Amino acid sequence: MIGLVAFAVVVMFAKPSALSIACTIGFFWLHIIGARWIYSFVPYDDWLGQLTGTSTKDLFGWQRNHYDRFVHLASGLLGVPPISEILQRCGGMRSRGAAIMGISTILAIGSLYEIFEWQLAVTLAPRHAEAYNGQQGDIWDPQKDLALAAFGAVVSAVLVSHWVPASVKRTIAPTQ
Repeated sequence: MIGLVAFAVVVMFAKPSALSIACTIGFFWLHIIGARWIYSFVPYDDWLGQLTGTSTKDLFGWQRNHYDRFVHLASGLLGVPPISEILQRCGGMRSRGAAIMGISTILAIGSLYEIFEWQLAVTLAPRHAEAYNGQQGDIWDPQKDLALAAFGAVVSAVLVSHWVPASVKRTIAPTQ
């Protein structure tokens, strides 16, 4: 609730672009869904089966639930536009430099999160650390999560720095 109020205040006073608002709302929704079912148990495969008659297990042979990996990819895709916008407005950066710093910010936040998650799990419940972390038997889970966040951030940075419409760029241009 506090986060929604803070977001509303930021939108009212900072007046971010529609792209940044949409990315932020999308990122919130992904976390709300993950919190509802716990990331390792989000029934996206059942949803896909109901919509299309097939599942990711049938299509790709996946045995693990990849929702947490999808959220890490989305953190890069959805995180770079608002970060880039903040850096352009408040830091006076150009779009390409702000996009590159957006990638760095996503990777820094992701790395800190993975370290925090690991420390929390081994400190509070060492016997259940793997289940809590959502590794699902994959010892390389943090590295894969960060790789997906990096991939999403790079794709988003390229799009933001090259193909964002001029009308959006004008709304985020730093004041001189």
